[in-house]
Amino acid sequence: MNSHSLPKTVSKAYALLVKSGYMLQSPLLLVMRLWWGRSFFLTGKGKLMNRAGTTDFFQMLGIPVPGLTGRAAASVECFGGLFSLADFASLLTAIPLSITMFVAYFNAESVALKSILSDNDKFTLATPFLFLLTALLVLAFGPGEFLIGRMLAPKFSPVPLNTKG
Repeated sequence: MNSHSLPKTVSKAYALLVKSGYMLQSPLLLVMRLWWGRSFFLTGKGKLMNRAGTTDFFQMLGIPVPGLTGRAAASVECFGGLFSLADFASLLTAIPLSITMFVAYFNAESVALKSILSDNDKFTLATPFLFLLTALLVLAFGPGEFLIGRMLAPKFSPVPLNTKG
């Protein structure tokens, strides 16, 4: 192999790797939205179906107005999960879902949150972690190329979603 062709070969291989990564972006976002959208929905639905238990739990955590706050959090999770499943306003829905998960960390998993630097396993094994990660990924990268959100984006979005650099 010619020494001048090696950089060109490496460059082509890297370009192929980047292109492959972009091709995986939408399927990965789809799987994450479907899996965690369902999980958000089921968690929120469970809280809505057991309002007394949710209120008691929020009261135990010292959250103000636990009945109202519990219903609000449960509604965000339930309906945000449904929206994520249907890919309806996923990007917009990711904001209240992220906020709800940050609040869950601060209130229900404060020990895990405080140990983020000293014991990151405790942080990543806490219940809100994967919910928060998924919501932040959808917020950062958009919903992907699949389903309703992609079809509606050109009509309602002033900027393209998932711009590829």
